[in-house]
Amino acid sequence: MTVMAVMPREAYDWTVDDLEDLPDDGLQYELVDGILLVSPAPIPIHQAVVGELFVLLRQSCPKHLKVFVAPLDWQPDRFTSLQPDVLVVAREDIGAQNITRPLPLAVEVLSPSTRRKDRVLKFSKYADSGVRSYWVVDPDGPSLIAYDLVDGSYVMTGRADGTESITLDNPFPVTVVPAELVDL
Repeated sequence: MTVMAVMPREAYDWTVDDLEDLPDDGLQYELVDGILLVSPAPIPIHQAVVGELFVLLRQSCPKHLKVFVAPLDWQPDRFTSLQPDVLVVAREDIGAQNITRPLPLAVEVLSPSTRRKDRVLKFSKYADSGVRSYWVVDPDGPSLIAYDLVDGSYVMTGRADGTESITLDNPFPVTVVPAELVDL
């Protein structure tokens, strides 16, 4: 039997409960304030960067935190469900199905199809929901821009391009060289 997803009558009707009725078709389904966002499967360079970041962060991660990669739903409210490419979660905040507490770190790796979503929508939603640090990695540069939440808004705390290294302190000390993340 095939289950078909039916869109609610109004755009703002989407909740996290509706996500369970969507097909498992390789697309990424996310919600921002009740609006459904659909993205295609990531491309190889995107996944290579995600993998390298996971390994790098995992090696430095203290025991009270845990590093994950997408797909893992972060649902700060009933109308938002996002899947950061890489996320750091306090172990005490790990739920049975998803994460609901503010993240110590969310990382988005830019793709042609997600560039605007990651730089505008997710940037805003992560800040509004208390995600303490947000990194944006661009494989095309390659580059990394890091932001920390200060008084409810993101402040850029560092940037590295190509073979430059950057040492970031939040959520824990780690040194990143963007060119080393692009490993195909």
